[in-house]
Amino acid sequence: MKIQDPVPLYPTSAELQTMRLADYPQTKAFIESGPAWRLQHWQWGLDFLQYIGRNKSEHTFVRFRGEVEKFLLWLFIFHNKPADELRKADILVFADFCWRPPQDWIGLAAADRFVPVSGAYETNPHWRPFRLKMPKKQSANDSDKKRYRPSQQTLLGMFTAIIAFYKHLMNEELCYGNPAQLAKTDCRHLIKDAQVKEVRRLTDEQWHYVLQTAEEMADSDSIHERTLFIVATLKTLFLRISELAERADWSPEMGHFWQDYDENWWLKVYGKGRKIRDVTVPSEYFAYLIRYRKSRGLPPFPYPGDNAPLVEKVRGQGGMTARHLTRIVQQVFDLAYEKMKRASGEERARKLREASSHWLRHTGASMEVQRGRALKDLSEDLGHASMATTDTVYVQSENRFRAESGKKRTVK
Repeated sequence: MKIQDPVPLYPTSAELQTMRLADYPQTKAFIESGPAWRLQHWQWGLDFLQYIGRNKSEHTFVRFRGEVEKFLLWLFIFHNKPADELRKADILVFADFCWRPPQDWIGLAAADRFVPVSGAYETNPHWRPFRLKMPKKQSANDSDKKRYRPSQQTLLGMFTAIIAFYKHLMNEELCYGNPAQLAKTDCRHLIKDAQVKEVRRLTDEQWHYVLQTAEEMADSDSIHERTLFIVATLKTLFLRISELAERADWSPEMGHFWQDYDENWWLKVYGKGRKIRDVTVPSEYFAYLIRYRKSRGLPPFPYPGDNAPLVEKVRGQGGMTARHLTRIVQQVFDLAYEKMKRASGEERARKLREASSHWLRHTGASMEVQRGRALKDLSEDLGHASMATTDTVYVQSENRFRAESGKKRTVK
């Protein structure tokens, strides 16, 4: 028997704030085709996600939307039981569903949920609730769907979202318990992890090739002065790509560099959790900042009220999107990989094929740990809510010494 195709329930964060179900005819028809509680639950999800969209980051909204959408679709199509009647055992059944979803519900590429048609929003037939992610540079096909298994991080993210959803329902006095919180402890797919985790960072040699490649690009074409600045800033100031990008509620400007009474330089950053932090700016970094500003015809140093975009578009006005910034960094990684492969071999260069822009943040932080910088100071610059989060980087540094000592064991 063919399983019903999934129907997306919620659009983007911006569209959700003013969403009218009548503008989404296929979603409306799907919801109204079931029992009355289906519409009620859809409204519960709408209220929860509107709150998340208003008060949390876009990244958090996207994650929670995906998990709540899967949960409600599972209730509507497979479990046929209202959320306020679920027990721990029901949530564990949902976890089993997420562990091995129907193959028809697994996509091979990201796709928008809706497409605008004649003033309304129709379901995109290519959208699927689950996505099979393959290693970079490797394509997937339908046969690979049998291999789909969510990572431990994905499963934990599912529980985090559903637990938060139930907390919202409890606060609204719509539910009187949180079965997802209880189920998380007993989920057979969650593994207690005490293994050594690989830090997603570049080696010192790989970082050397990345920086050298960006410098050579800038030397050969002034348009790549921006490229060099992006790479140097992400690594040296430990920024996430979103913190360098233009967003609806924040525009990074040159004036966000500022100098205190003791002539120390800082950069004001709008980060995760809608929090602003100040990142220390090292003296060596100014060579890259000044070089980029001169290429734009700006004075060497930023000044109060300097509203020039931190990273400007080459064409058009304003700052750049995270997607565009990511493409620029990826271009540098690709060129650095080819250069390092020729000089040092495929094995030493391999991680440059796997790397994402976020690796630059981890690389900078890991190098600071090796330098012996105080963990508290590094934690503040990274914008971590707890030093325990930063300590995960520190533990990896300790594991290097553990591995080195382990090499000295003998067989005889």
